[in-house]
Amino acid sequence: MGKLQPTFSIITVTFNAEKFLERTILSVLAQTYPRIEYILVDGASKDGTLAIVENYAPRIDKWVSELDAGLYDAMNKGMKMASGDYICFLNAGDSFYEPETLQKMVDSIQSQSELPDVLYGHTALVDELGHFKRMRRLAPPEKLTWKSFKQGMLVCHQAFFAKRTIAVDFDLKFRFSADQDWCIRIMKKAKNLYNTHLTLIQYLDEGMSTRNRKASLKERFQIMVRHYGWFSTIIHHFWFIIRAVVKK
Repeated sequence: MGKLQPTFSIITVTFNAEKFLERTILSVLAQTYPRIEYILVDGASKDGTLAIVENYAPRIDKWVSELDAGLYDAMNKGMKMASGDYICFLNAGDSFYEPETLQKMVDSIQSQSELPDVLYGHTALVDELGHFKRMRRLAPPEKLTWKSFKQGMLVCHQAFFAKRTIAVDFDLKFRFSADQDWCIRIMKKAKNLYNTHLTLIQYLDEGMSTRNRKASLKERFQIMVRHYGWFSTIIHHFWFIIRAVVKK
């Protein structure tokens, strides 16, 4: 059996992201694993974002700057530009946990006979300066299935690597939480979901869904009803409240 050597299509979506973008780009360029396709989709930024992109353009495989219909529309564009085995979204402010992250992921799957449909792992939260705050409170389960997200989004979207061949478009009906719906729909198609047991991502703890928390939670409720039904969703939301109170 030959060594598994997948290519990762890493997609960064930006809009007026000059404050955080360079950290993300450097994180990708620092990866020791060589089989990377780096794609950047900008929504016609008006700040200094494009100057940063142009500075690193020779090392970015594909990039575009044009008006879009929002974050998830831009992410759909990025997927259409991708040609790698796996899709990974790493937006401005987010970064890989360490330069060896992708290499360690690839090393971890060498016991598999073929590439898993989904690779997943842990997420660390960082502040605006990139300093570690804490590990994400919702931890990935040992065995991930599409039903796992009844308990909430147990795997951060950035730490969820899907094979491009089973990836689906983001549903633009959702403005803040389409990533949760996207992960569930992919997991329904996936046959082999592989737990790397690695911390993969440093996630900037101030994303769009954080800034729009009320709207995001409303969408997440709708997504859970779509996939799990009303009864299951209501029961699990009572559990979410109890869990939040206990953790406080």
